[in-house]
Amino acid sequence: MTYTNPVLNADWSDPDVCRVGDDFYLTASSFGRVPGLPLLHSRDLVDWTLVGHALQRLEPAAEFDRPRHDRGVWAPSLRFHDDRYWIFWGDPDQGVFQVNAPRIRGPWSTPRLVKAGRGLIDPCPLWDEETGEAYLVHAWAKSRSGVNNRLTGHRMRPDGTGLLDEGRVIVDADRLPGWFTLEGPKLYRHDGWFWILAPAGGVETGWQGAFRSRGFFGPYEERVVLEQKDTEVNGPHQGGWVRTPAGEDWFVHFQQRGAYGRVVHLQPMRWDADGWPVIGADGAPVTVHERPRLPPQPPAAPATDDDFPGGRYGRQWQWTANPQDGWAPQHSADGLRLACVRSADAHDLRRVPNVLTQRLPGMPCSVEAELRLESGETGARAGLAVLGDAFSWIGLERRADGTAWLVHRFAESTAEAERDAAHPVPAPGGRALLRIDLTPGARCRFSYDIGDGPRPCGQVFAATGRRWVGALLGLFALAPEGPGHAGTAEFTRFRVTPA
Repeated sequence: MTYTNPVLNADWSDPDVCRVGDDFYLTASSFGRVPGLPLLHSRDLVDWTLVGHALQRLEPAAEFDRPRHDRGVWAPSLRFHDDRYWIFWGDPDQGVFQVNAPRIRGPWSTPRLVKAGRGLIDPCPLWDEETGEAYLVHAWAKSRSGVNNRLTGHRMRPDGTGLLDEGRVIVDADRLPGWFTLEGPKLYRHDGWFWILAPAGGVETGWQGAFRSRGFFGPYEERVVLEQKDTEVNGPHQGGWVRTPAGEDWFVHFQQRGAYGRVVHLQPMRWDADGWPVIGADGAPVTVHERPRLPPQPPAAPATDDDFPGGRYGRQWQWTANPQDGWAPQHSADGLRLACVRSADAHDLRRVPNVLTQRLPGMPCSVEAELRLESGETGARAGLAVLGDAFSWIGLERRADGTAWLVHRFAESTAEAERDAAHPVPAPGGRALLRIDLTPGARCRFSYDIGDGPRPCGQVFAATGRRWVGALLGLFALAPEGPGHAGTAEFTRFRVTPA
């Protein structure tokens, strides 16, 4: 039997994997969304389910109480050591953090700052079972530190709570002809060598490198082990190596796909006669390949649909900032109630913290949500959105005469406020079925049904991501600034259906 890449066809950016017994776990960047550090599980490396998150809030709270779409959690590393799961990540504005837990579903520890500083990104720990030493390697973000294209190594306390030295550059890619933007290191011990698997060349067109040394602090020799060649997989980039119980080696990495973000590929991996890893088909990404020799698992993928049972939303949803009490009031029936949060930024969803989001699917599909606007507040609105550097949404808005109107609005990347994408129409009873049809190229066509059949609405909207983040689907409820509670909106039967 075979599998087809990508195995995770959505924005699971900067993936890393580890194996514990017969189980495989994966985490990914979550940037400024909350909860952060998603945790995925598989038993065959192909079919993955989302089982939780390791980070419930971002700190400092004052910084992340408003959207910081491309900040926060960058490029985590996931390891299992001393009967605990460990995740290290870099916040480019604060430094290197870690959390740990006795079980993948937690409880996870409070984040600990391991190394403070701006521009510290992509950290990865290593506990050397041969010597008992612990190490940490990280890369640099030029936007914060003024330098990049180098990897810095440290000795680390075995308990992961801090570092034992000032660190030194162990790979300086400025000295390697043709190498630039070296980042995303993953650190391993294998066959008597220290190994660093790290990409370079940029996410759009780069390659995956391997570095090895007999000593952690070098010197390291390098080799390109995965690149696009004549395939359609651009810039095969940043990921992790994992070995199955049967001894097979596999490499998980991402591919940058514009508005879809960074989708995840699975590549076979072997070792050549000189002891170097060979990834994919002799260094080129595979699209279809024989599945890992692992017990069969039913087809699975991270959840997208949601009936909001008991008024609760599924773990696939993330807020665009640290959530506040009352944004999603609990109730006993099915359906998601969102408070119409009063905001001066209601005209610009990119600046609103109370947007409940999930990843934009990487394949053609339709997205539907049923909405009832319960709020009677003038100017209250709620809807279904595609959110990125530009955004577009369709939903309902309450007029001063008490009527609800179907509205469709958008804003270009450079616009500071939204404008109408279609003429508003009355929505009897304040109800609507909202729909987005996604076609190749992340082109979105909006439509609605207010009781008299489906109707197209507005022009095609081309979704866009942000600098490091793919586009998102979002649900929201807002109201103009003013005193008191502005009421709620209720969403039911959220569905993503492949085309």
